[in-house]
Amino acid sequence: MEASHAVATLAALAQDSRLAIFRLLMQAGPAGMAAGKISEATGIPPPSLSFHLKELTHAGMVHSRQDGRYVIYSAETAVLKKLIEFLVDDCCQGSLR
Repeated sequence: MEASHAVATLAALAQDSRLAIFRLLMQAGPAGMAAGKISEATGIPPPSLSFHLKELTHAGMVHSRQDGRYVIYSAETAVLKKLIEFLVDDCCQGSLR
């Protein structure tokens, strides 16, 4: 992961609502959740939710797919894994404690 992508990813998660959305989608697993269910679970109004989902998608932390009339959002666990690897890559002279 490039440093600029790590910064964008961390910036996307550095906001209460986006962090709550991402954590909820991590719990939902690969099946993901419809936007309406995310709004209900987090209490974030749909217009605000759309903004936050766009920011998370732009950072690569979330992806969406169409399922009939619903848009289903899922967390990008591979990006999270790359971010964590980037953060700990030079840690502790190569060995995590």
